[in-house]
Amino acid sequence: MVADLQAELDGIIAAQNDDPPDDEHDVEGSSVGFERARVTALLESATANLVALDAASERIGAGTFGRCEVCGAAVGEERLSAMPATRRCIVCARASTAESGRGPLHG
Repeated sequence: MVADLQAELDGIIAAQNDDPPDDEHDVEGSSVGFERARVTALLESATANLVALDAASERIGAGTFGRCEVCGAAVGEERLSAMPATRRCIVCARASTAESGRGPLHG
């Protein structure tokens, strides 16, 4: 997936370099910019997921996979099934989200 996204992004960039869009006068110019931003975001997300999975693999080797990095409790089978690269149990993940002001626990 990462290689496919990188190839798609490279194609968009090459097409822009060959025939740069005139965003002011070309209706397609904004579409190309949007597409480039979309593919870039997908590529960044896929790359981050691979890094997280590599880290999870390292935790397996170290014998710490499935343990919360904050409190040491078991992460839980259901959570690991849904998010294999997760580093925190649901309690610590919720607390972290609340502290950052990004979740429903923020008050």
